[in-house]
Amino acid sequence: MDNFRRPQRVKENNEFVFGIRAVIEAIKAGRDIETIYLQRGLAGDLFTELKTLLHGTLIPLNSVPVEKLNRMSQKNHQGVIAVISPITYQNIEDIIPSVFEKGETPLILILDSVTDVRNMGAIARTAACVGVHAIVVPLKNAAQINADAIKTSAGALFSIPICRHDNLRKICLFLQDSGLQIVACTEKTNDLIYVPDYTMPTAIVMGSEDEGISNDLLRVANHLAKIPMAGKIESLNVSVSAGVILYEAVRQRTI
Repeated sequence: MDNFRRPQRVKENNEFVFGIRAVIEAIKAGRDIETIYLQRGLAGDLFTELKTLLHGTLIPLNSVPVEKLNRMSQKNHQGVIAVISPITYQNIEDIIPSVFEKGETPLILILDSVTDVRNMGAIARTAACVGVHAIVVPLKNAAQINADAIKTSAGALFSIPICRHDNLRKICLFLQDSGLQIVACTEKTNDLIYVPDYTMPTAIVMGSEDEGISNDLLRVANHLAKIPMAGKIESLNVSVSAGVILYEAVRQRTI
């Protein structure tokens, strides 16, 4: 994983860029942007230029009322506020070939609609400990990488590659074409997490606690696997579940 580490500047709080022109220049300068908040009904030539620049990028956009923007900042935001990411997002398409070239067996974690920042941080910490090569998150319905997430991760979010994509199904198909099996951790099966062979190149999919893994991802998965439950509580926190299945992968790879 050392090949994927990039020096990062630690920030206690996410940095904001205010105003349409300033956000345009930040994008042109190649700044990593966590998300952009746009005032509903915004129009004009500069706004059109911004929208054109954003076309085809993997930057989440949020259309919000002006009141939300005013709460975020008292500055003249002109209806646009960008949140600069404290990490550099990477491409899973670049990481997989590098893992194979190093003679390693890929272990990838895909998070489908995990939106809680502390869960994101806790999962990243465990993933870094077990040697996960990358975490893939969706463009929308994903936890922001902010100070809380970084603190919870104990800094792991600076050392493990985080990749985001607008279509997780396409990513799963790409990974399968690259020789990885997709294991979806879900209660919608009779097979336990001990059934799949994690010594193979593997991508593990975790879903949100309320909705689970989307049907699109369940349909393309090679294996559905559930964590055995014996108590009265029917589910685990997603960060705990991720730890359970990841350490089963570690157990199989080290025996």
